[in-house]
Amino acid sequence: MSFSELSEQAEARLLLAAAVREGPAHAYLFHGPAGVGKRAAARTFAAELLGDERRVRAGTHPDLFLLQALGDMIRIDEVRALHRDLHMRPYEAEWRVYVIADAHLLNEDAADALLKDLEEPPSYAVIVLVADELGPLPATIRSRCQLVPFRRVPERVIRAMLAERAPGLSESEAKALARVSGGRLDRAERLLDPEARSRRAELLRVARAPYAEPELDPADAAAIVLDAARAAGAAAKERAESDLQGLELTARESEQRLRRVQRGAEREELLASLEELASWYRDLVVVAVGAERAVVHADRIDTLRQDGTHERAPDAEAAAELVRDTWRTLEEFNLNSTLALEALVIELKGAFSSALIV
Repeated sequence: MSFSELSEQAEARLLLAAAVREGPAHAYLFHGPAGVGKRAAARTFAAELLGDERRVRAGTHPDLFLLQALGDMIRIDEVRALHRDLHMRPYEAEWRVYVIADAHLLNEDAADALLKDLEEPPSYAVIVLVADELGPLPATIRSRCQLVPFRRVPERVIRAMLAERAPGLSESEAKALARVSGGRLDRAERLLDPEARSRRAELLRVARAPYAEPELDPADAAAIVLDAARAAGAAAKERAESDLQGLELTARESEQRLRRVQRGAEREELLASLEELASWYRDLVVVAVGAERAVVHADRIDTLRQDGTHERAPDAEAAAELVRDTWRTLEEFNLNSTLALEALVIELKGAFSSALIV
């Protein structure tokens, strides 16, 4: 057994180890936040069941079937392809393993089609659904899978990863990046990129602007945040292009997958930026009440001490809630991001209008 990468996912590790040791159930649902290792765990689980880590990692094992969304959702045709394969007996191993990534993107027809396969799967089939959210999945699908929960990664684990990847980071920088990552290994890794670190500095300029640089135009402030999101999307698209090499996809399918990856990365970066803005205003309150050990932006402690006054704390608390409201709105609804961000900057200026830095 080798689930070493699940050292901080105790429940998942125990469940999967027992499945390999005693025989798997017919269906599993790996669920939890993005960026905490669910897909890697699904590959490891498949490798343990099929007994060939190299080919499973490469996606070339004949008894492994991988299904990913091509566009913004998983459609019924893709599930029908899985259904046709489902009734082919294993070529080499005892099992055939079916991994459905982004299962939360199943549309209604695809979910209904998959439900039929979950109700009466062949004895040799093990179906693994990987989802960032449980809510979009019908209860009928959830009830037919063994749930395998994944949690956010502890700060100490992320700091250990940062120390390994970037030994030149100071203690305060490592602490800040670990906390800004929000328990996500993928986000922590992205923050190490020099361009990402530069964009983060610009984002914190936007955070301070409502009280320290009120002349910054709301449109310019919004553009800083949106440019960072677009840069993240372009980088994700470039990585995906190399990943698609060798896959048997039509030009249209490749284009759809690249577009989904790019849009997803842009949205992810935008929401992450809003989370960091909110955490900056939280830090102002934390410093004002004398709880500096709890700050997120430990590498900016001198600036926080300057900005985090008792007089500004109520405004900072209101500002944090304004950012959270915008985050919730953009996360739930398909709104114009530019207008939403410009409106947010205007509201933030209003929140701090009584306590500007002189």
